[in-house]
Amino acid sequence: MPGSPARRRRLVAVARWLAGRVGSALLVVWIVATVVFFALRASGDPLEAILGGPGSQAGPEAVARARETYGLDQPLILQYLTQLWRVATFQLGDSYARRQPVADLIADQLPGTLLLAALALLLAWALALAGSTIAATARGRLGRAAVGVLRGVELVATVMPQFWLGAVLILVFAASLRILPATSGGDDPAGLILPVVTLAIPIAGFLAQLSRDALLEADRAPFATTARSRGASESRVLLHHTLRHASLPALSLSGWAFGHLLSGAVVVESLFARPGLGRLLLDAALSRDVPVVIGAVVVVAVMYVVVVTAVDAVELIVDPRLRRPRAAHAAERTPELAVGS
Repeated sequence: MPGSPARRRRLVAVARWLAGRVGSALLVVWIVATVVFFALRASGDPLEAILGGPGSQAGPEAVARARETYGLDQPLILQYLTQLWRVATFQLGDSYARRQPVADLIADQLPGTLLLAALALLLAWALALAGSTIAATARGRLGRAAVGVLRGVELVATVMPQFWLGAVLILVFAASLRILPATSGGDDPAGLILPVVTLAIPIAGFLAQLSRDALLEADRAPFATTARSRGASESRVLLHHTLRHASLPALSLSGWAFGHLLSGAVVVESLFARPGLGRLLLDAALSRDVPVVIGAVVVVAVMYVVVVTAVDAVELIVDPRLRRPRAAHAAERTPELAVGS
């Protein structure tokens, strides 16, 4: 059948790409679970969390029974292998401190964190594209001044600590102006505004720097000049040509940005007293609740790999140039093979 060899090559390439991503995910999960397990065990005995925290008055018999029940009387390497097996079989066990299945705890807290991170990423993209568009369309002395101000704002936003930014937002909008709540523990949508802004601004500054430089470069590219010579307006050139090309560098880092937002949720959820996976992870780490920490970190790592893979797939769809190198290389090699034969 015509086209069958090419179709098979495409299927093999997709299968290799997926196999590589799955292998990377397994490697990341193994490294994360290993580092977290030994780091927590080096920080102290998790038996404290099992027996109710500091100041527990448990007797020797209760301590021995708890060690046997949770396998803490076994060699450390055997405990490690047992924990890896639980992760591999999605049986994360029970929380030492809360006496609840780890999977249930994560399932309860994960949606709130995902919502927070997704809204923050959308806001960061909106701010980055708005700043990049203003920088690309600014003209004259006033426009150059505006671009300079935007660059300063982007730099400050990029290096701004989230805990400091969140504290300032609480002080201004909750304590002084009293127009937004300082906590985000209920179902009120207004409670999401300050946490989302706190997470989004540093990422927006980073994405804006990338997209602005790429947009200015695309605006001077031959395809933009050709579009203008054919009578296209500046808005059409921006919307149909340069903006698409300029978004690719920032799009490639959206997976990293999402992972950064998930890690930043630990600070933001604690600062705004918002329930979520980050706050659960922090509480579990402080109490040495090993199953909860490993389960939460592994879930975050898997989500990060999934998001990065999805972003890479979107890049392949948006930018066909990423699919050309092997085909072009094969085409270049064909004449040499023909001459050699």
